[in-house]
Amino acid sequence: MSQVAVIGAGWAGLACAIEATRAGHAITVFEAARTLGGRARALPAQMPDGQPVLLDNGQHIMIGAYSATLALMRELGVDPGAVLHRMPLTLRFADGGGLQVPHWPPPLDLLAGILGARGWSWRDKAALMRAALRWRWNGFRCDPGASVAALCATLPPRVMAELIEPLCVSALNTPTGYASGEVFLRVLHDALFVERGGADLLLPRVDLGALFPDAAARWLAQQGAQVRSGTRVQAIDHEPAGWQVDGESFDRVVLACAPWEAARLAAGVTLPAAAAWSQTAEVLQHESIATLYMAGGAALSAPMLALRASAGAPAQFVFDRGQLGGPQGLLAFVVSASGDERETLQHQVLAQAREQLGLTGLQPVQTVVERRATFACTPALVRPAAQVAPGLLACGDYVEGPYPATIEGAVRSGRTAAAGCGSA
Repeated sequence: MSQVAVIGAGWAGLACAIEATRAGHAITVFEAARTLGGRARALPAQMPDGQPVLLDNGQHIMIGAYSATLALMRELGVDPGAVLHRMPLTLRFADGGGLQVPHWPPPLDLLAGILGARGWSWRDKAALMRAALRWRWNGFRCDPGASVAALCATLPPRVMAELIEPLCVSALNTPTGYASGEVFLRVLHDALFVERGGADLLLPRVDLGALFPDAAARWLAQQGAQVRSGTRVQAIDHEPAGWQVDGESFDRVVLACAPWEAARLAAGVTLPAAAAWSQTAEVLQHESIATLYMAGGAALSAPMLALRASAGAPAQFVFDRGQLGGPQGLLAFVVSASGDERETLQHQVLAQAREQLGLTGLQPVQTVVERRATFACTPALVRPAAQVAPGLLACGDYVEGPYPATIEGAVRSGRTAAAGCGSA
């Protein structure tokens, strides 16, 4: 039985640990934080009246095309239908404008969504349909160096503002001006053109810990795997018989931590391949995501609404947590790819809520700013490989793969790393 160390208990590391355990390996998971889940975990907080509430370290969205994630949840006894609110892909604003894709077979769903877009002219709709047909004709491929803005240069401003920009920032967490057109097309293809319901939005009804990490920890414990939370690995190194993790021997090691942590650990390994891998991970650029939880608002017209983002109005989406299993009146505003400070964001989002939603009297509950929430998904980006060195692997949403920084990308990467550990 091979001894495998998995360093990091985010969704990638947990997926890797589960698959490697199934393959017969003896697994030890090291996690620096006390809470499992990485950048998709539960966060205890308090409402203005003192009521305790479980929030998340960031409001996450899943989609119907997350096949690996949904399958793994089911395998652990988590029913996606019970813990996720499914709704058609909807980018509707509070004034009723915007697009909604019905739950029809592709590509009829997208066609119907475009034709039924509210507030769009026929010129807007025709331009988007021409672009979609062109992308499909080209096999959803483009010049690897093209940005999303360049890819969509022929689209009218309303289509860019009400569809492309919100989709791009939610999927790639990178502004259209320097987001990868190649990756954007791949996401569109897999979500909108492969299976019915692939583009459906899946909004969590429970905290992120209850979606997967809690069940994963229970399953691993039942299988005899060790999960050491609150344990930050200081160093790893190669030895003739295998690997050392803080002086403890293992046959293989999987770096499932954040890219900067993985780069730090790989840099200390006395193998040229590890040093080269470390440099690739180290130079990745990152984008922030802020989630601003506010209380005291009236119920929204839907569990999620799009917001018109602009200078001084930074939030792209708002979620009604009261319609998603949380306390009534609790809203979550999401600001992607913003470098503003916490206080500035709070002031701007409060003003945006008054102007676009007609909400007054909101009180900040908690503002979570993840400065390095995702890697910047730029054109022709070179991402670190899954193989670091013989017996040393890496997984995470930033590792080389077809998808941007998403939960699905993390889970698939974890499964790939587990397969790379070989047979027990």
